[in-house]
Amino acid sequence: MKATIISGNAKHYPVLLNEIISIITPQYGGTFIDCTFGQGGYSKKILDYPDTKVIAIDRDIESIKKAENIREKFENRFLFKNIKFSQLTNLKLKKEDIKGIIFDLGYSYTQIKDPKKGLSFDFSGELNMKLGINEFSAKEVINKLEEKELLKIFKYFGEEKESKKIARNIVEDRKSKEITTEELVRIIESTKKKKNHKTHSATKVFQALRIFVNKEISELIYGLINAAKVLKKDGIIAVVTFHSLEDKIVKYFFKSLSENKSVSRYLPKEDEKINLFKLINKKPIIPSQKEINENPPSRSAKLRYVVKKEDFFNFETDILDKFNYLLEIENYSEKLWKKYF
Repeated sequence: MKATIISGNAKHYPVLLNEIISIITPQYGGTFIDCTFGQGGYSKKILDYPDTKVIAIDRDIESIKKAENIREKFENRFLFKNIKFSQLTNLKLKKEDIKGIIFDLGYSYTQIKDPKKGLSFDFSGELNMKLGINEFSAKEVINKLEEKELLKIFKYFGEEKESKKIARNIVEDRKSKEITTEELVRIIESTKKKKNHKTHSATKVFQALRIFVNKEISELIYGLINAAKVLKKDGIIAVVTFHSLEDKIVKYFFKSLSENKSVSRYLPKEDEKINLFKLINKKPIIPSQKEINENPPSRSAKLRYVVKKEDFFNFETDILDKFNYLLEIENYSEKLWKKYF
């Protein structure tokens, strides 16, 4: 998961930037965490306000150079760590008054067009999809996993209706040759009879592989949990999602902790209920038509945010149980790493 989508002309577009800024209000100062630094669009905008500090993190090693440029300009007001956002609690934040935490779960055009990353079917390159700190690539997944496992990955992570047929054809074809990016696209296109002119036939399968390779489900879930832990009272968590699976997880986490389902371990009465968050809008914020015209990939973006009502570090949430069926699929990687890799 990576910050910001960029349109085909390679101009940098932090999605829903104005809406994010109006929500987190950096003009009043404070410390903010940019969990998906990417090209640095949100971080730079926040740092334009003089009484702010940004702690930025990103799993992609390519972000380090961009972060160094910003550090040279803002010095001690900017800190960057090349880690996953699920590792948020590893940072020393006790002395920091965290006012806002931002997640932008899109991918940059810079990442998509990089053939070494292998994220896109539009650019010739190795079937990779690793974004740093990864154990295996999409190439290994496609060429090693069993048919039933590929089926579940495509079905649940990509919401691909032709998952069964595609998985079967992949396994059949790889008996005689290794599956490459071009070969995978060919298999998908020849399998899917009904064409969707709005999106490429391979879009959902590539999405599913990217999610699986980068363990994006557990990353998002633990990222949200840890963000809620380190955020101070009255602070804001804002998340921009780009597909329905991400949005489903974020929506559930925010809503479930905005209702009487969270019990603090520090409350004097065991049966006393709290609402950890205040949910401001039930419906997500979406880009304006003007932004979509300027940056077409932003059309699928949805922004949800909550305000933390209580200053608790520990809290209970059932989000791991709720999405355990997805985590079990993600765990194929652990079993198959020992078996194949």
